[in-house]
Amino acid sequence: LKITEICINFLFLVHTSDIKMKPEEIHMKFSNRNRNRIIALLSMLAAGILIGQIFSTAERTVQAKVQKELADEVLRFHVLANSDSTLDQEMKLCVRNEILEFLQTEMPTGAGAEATKEWVRSHCDEIEQTAEKCLTEKGYDDPVNAAVTTTYSGKKYQDMTFPAGNYEALRVEIGSAKGHNWWGMLYPELAFGMQCIR
Repeated sequence: LKITEICINFLFLVHTSDIKMKPEEIHMKFSNRNRNRIIALLSMLAAGILIGQIFSTAERTVQAKVQKELADEVLRFHVLANSDSTLDQEMKLCVRNEILEFLQTEMPTGAGAEATKEWVRSHCDEIEQTAEKCLTEKGYDDPVNAAVTTTYSGKKYQDMTFPAGNYEALRVEIGSAKGHNWWGMLYPELAFGMQCIR
């Protein structure tokens, strides 16, 4: 044996009670113990990864459930400007204000989420007319499209964070709808003062 192997075998002998083992037997026992130690460490690592995946999967499942329950109870409101020009952004806010005023006046109060969504769906023509009237009075003739659609996103509203997922929203598109998006909540409450968000 080389000097290093002799040293290793000697040290191993010191920590064992069996001093009658042959050098090659000691070397084999030393190698087996190292191999077993490595296998044990790898097993611990694999177990740790598996536990992490289980917790991660459980967390995703909970988030998905919360998102679904939340989506059933909210109706969001999006207004997309024709472009990001200053005038188009001003028209977006004008349209938003006129629609919110219309909804405050006409939309039934005390209705649940589904009833509110259905009412908005059945009044999209009036919502479009309200928006177009606002634009016409300002000298604009951009077309307006309003519909209750399902969008995938996750956003923060006041002190609430919406998990990423599908949400129903009244989506009002002005012109080519390539500008920044203002959004707020129609249900459970009409929302004012939200900043425009992409």
